[in-house]
Amino acid sequence: MTVDAHILAAFRNAEGGAVSGEDLATRLQISRAAIWARIEELRQLGYEIEASPHEGYRLKKCPDLLHADDLLARLDGKQLIGRDIRVFKETTSTNDAVERVARDGEAEGVVVFAETQTKGRGRLGRRWISPPGRGLWFSILLRPNISPQSITQITVASAVSLRRAIKTVTGLVAEIKWPNDLMLNGLKIAGILTELSSEPDAVKHVVLGIGVDVNLTSEDIPEELRNVATSLRIVTGRKLDRAALAIQILREIDRAYASIQEGMFEELSNEWASGCATIGKDVTIEMGGRLLQGRVEALDQDGALLLRTEHGRLERVIAGDVRIHPS
Repeated sequence: MTVDAHILAAFRNAEGGAVSGEDLATRLQISRAAIWARIEELRQLGYEIEASPHEGYRLKKCPDLLHADDLLARLDGKQLIGRDIRVFKETTSTNDAVERVARDGEAEGVVVFAETQTKGRGRLGRRWISPPGRGLWFSILLRPNISPQSITQITVASAVSLRRAIKTVTGLVAEIKWPNDLMLNGLKIAGILTELSSEPDAVKHVVLGIGVDVNLTSEDIPEELRNVATSLRIVTGRKLDRAALAIQILREIDRAYASIQEGMFEELSNEWASGCATIGKDVTIEMGGRLLQGRVEALDQDGALLLRTEHGRLERVIAGDVRIHPS
């Protein structure tokens, strides 16, 4: 961790109490003047830090921004997912940024956040609206030891992780719409975009992109999308701590990803099924120009959807655009 991350971690561990500048200097093996300089830099970023000649420094308030050192400070340092966190004020797409990192040969676990994306995208090339400072737009580099045919497990694990994190932070219980959406009150709250680089029998890397509409107001959502999308702020009626939600999501994804790597996908699959709005529904699925109609019966061991078609066949579907029929 950087010096700033160590200082912020000390503030977090103090839980509102004072942190001695002398103790920080000793722990980090730098001068008290250097500690003061780093405190001033943090103040410039918007951290409200109170100084007392007798007690030391006290963190009073954090700015509403995603700051890599602060995010790292909130983790325990033992996680794979989030071992390296990078934050851009603006980028085209966080998936593009992580793809470049992957091609440079970086190990898995790198997470890239952006405060806004100029070319954010969802599945099937659809545009993803990413207003500055309103949501969580981020991507994760993974190098899973699974077959390309099992890659849907990553999407399933991510959906379960998002659902867990949202419930922990807000108390809201989201529904999962296969393959990659989370819904509240029938409206989309978050989406997952999994992009794969592989050989016929081996995965080279996966870029896992996630977008969560956190603090968007109704005015932030284009009029044509207001009947399909919402935000946590709209549903709860209050502004949320984006960094706290981001950390909870990373913790949950780290735990779920470890389960996949250990061959324990079934537990995630069962939890996914219990929260999935698609299971048991009559649907139409579009797959590259082909239309399938039928009833969704289950998820298989690799995370693919099992659809009983109108002709009685059981079809295995690994990707597609799903439309749920009215009851």
